[in-house]
Amino acid sequence: MQQACLFCRIIGYDTPAEFVHEDDLLVAFKDLRPQAPVHLLICPRKHIPTLNDLMPEDNALIGHIFQVVKKLAMQSNIHQKGYRTVFNVNAGAGQSVYHLHLHLLGGRMFSWPPG
Repeated sequence: MQQACLFCRIIGYDTPAEFVHEDDLLVAFKDLRPQAPVHLLICPRKHIPTLNDLMPEDNALIGHIFQVVKKLAMQSNIHQKGYRTVFNVNAGAGQSVYHLHLHLLGGRMFSWPPG
């Protein structure tokens, strides 16, 4: 893990966060600046800066991320009305922490196209 990385510090319990899921591969926690009533961040424990840095050996990890998202959406009771998942890649798309993470947002109506 890279200790300069905010999410690595959260994963290592050096920076507090409100965890909603933990397993050997991932953690999920509440976003500090939520953009919806439900706004969770799902992060691999492995430090991967962006989607551009994924390797073929990460395929199972990505599949696991989406299985956890499905579980968290059901636990948050947003699975029926709808929810959004977002990976931001690099600054032009709004990525501010360079540790791969998926946003799970729900609990309100979303418009299209997004901002």
